[in-house]
Parts: sequence; C-alpha cells; structure tokens
Amino acid sequence: MNNEVLILVLALATLGIVIGVALWQRGRVAAKKNDPERSAFVRDHGDAPRQNRPGTEH
Repeated sequence: MNNEVLILVLALATLGIVIGVALWQRGRVAAKKNDPERSAFVRDHGDAPRQNRPGTEH
C-alpha cells in the first residue's frame, strides 16, 4: 500500500472512532438521565426564563 491509501485509511478510522465514542457517550448520558430524547440543555432551558434575583437588575 502506498502512503496515500494509508493516510486515507487512517483518516477514516480516526473519524469512525470519534463518531463511535461520541455515540457511546451520548448513550451513557441518556441512560443516566433516563430520557434519551432530550438533552440537559433542552430540559434545563426549554421553559420560560426565570426571574432575575433581587439586586441584579441592570
């Protein structure tokens, strides 16, 4: 195999590993939250904004 093929194989393997680890971590987080459909951002920020704390008005 020449260098061009090796570089392509390495790039594809790296991309595959990164995608695989990202999916695995997403599954772990979803399992811990018991809610695979919603992320923490949507759950914590999906409602109306909360009121400002007293003394923090601009």
